[in-house]
Amino acid sequence: MRDLALDPPPPEPPGRVGRRRDIDLLDAFARHVRSFVDTEAMRPLRAVADVANGMGGLVVPAVFAGLPPTLDVLFGELDGSFPNHPPDPLQESNLADVCRRVREVGADVGLAFDGDADRVFFVDDRARPLSGSVVAALLARTVLRRRPGALVLYNAACSRMLPEVIAEAGGRALRTRVGHTLIKQQMAETGAAFAGEHSGHYYFAENHCSDSGVLAAVALLEELSRAGLPLSELRRPYDRYAGSGEVNFTVDDPGAVTEALARRYRDHPQDRLDGLTVDCGDWWFNLRPSNTEPLLRLNLEAATPAACARRLDEVRNAVRALSS
Repeated sequence: MRDLALDPPPPEPPGRVGRRRDIDLLDAFARHVRSFVDTEAMRPLRAVADVANGMGGLVVPAVFAGLPPTLDVLFGELDGSFPNHPPDPLQESNLADVCRRVREVGADVGLAFDGDADRVFFVDDRARPLSGSVVAALLARTVLRRRPGALVLYNAACSRMLPEVIAEAGGRALRTRVGHTLIKQQMAETGAAFAGEHSGHYYFAENHCSDSGVLAAVALLEELSRAGLPLSELRRPYDRYAGSGEVNFTVDDPGAVTEALARRYRDHPQDRLDGLTVDCGDWWFNLRPSNTEPLLRLNLEAATPAACARRLDEVRNAVRALSS
């Protein structure tokens, strides 16, 4: 492929007139996404989709138009000022509207998309959010049924439950750094069938190793249809540990804070695959610099909610003390 940045194409000869064609690819994309699922296996579930005034308002209804589930769309008007709430479903505060609507209409599932709809978070029939790791585990099982023994990637901030589930389903798990560019490259290099991130990115080899929120949504709805269980029950085997979610810190010197924290926990096993990961036995944490913002991001997991809250306070207080 020509590298346009280094080797630009020659200019058109003087007087030559180019041609332009307008092509609407929406229907073709919708057919592509639907080709990943067995539509006959899907039940007429009721789904609520909060598309947050982003591109999901265009794409998601087009995909669902050919599927059995009914769709209730929130904030479907495309508006880049995002007047209703920020289009970041990783932040639980941005799930309030979809949770409320799921309760109001008795929906089977809630879907919350980000601005460009490459990410999606899920809410169960009791209006409780699922972590990105739980969704990745559910989707990994569906992929491994089709491709037994396949390789599945997961990032360094995902729950330790995820590699457990991959192994139980007969797959091979490989831990990676956070970031969709890195994961796409590693999928292509390793031949991985699927990859999941805690942030709601889900990648399928047959989708050119790319992430798609709406593809993940229809794949999970097929899984929910086949299970014949409410999502609140289907998720139970995967809710093995208590997680903090992603906690962000603004610090002047992220590297210095990270190294000081590593010294504080030097008696515990550590790795530097992506930032700092410390394994304290029945709890662990990952602290890494953001790839896109001037922040340190903390993800922590423990055996119980009480232990998670206690350890989160411990690490959060340490970070604040080290950065002051």
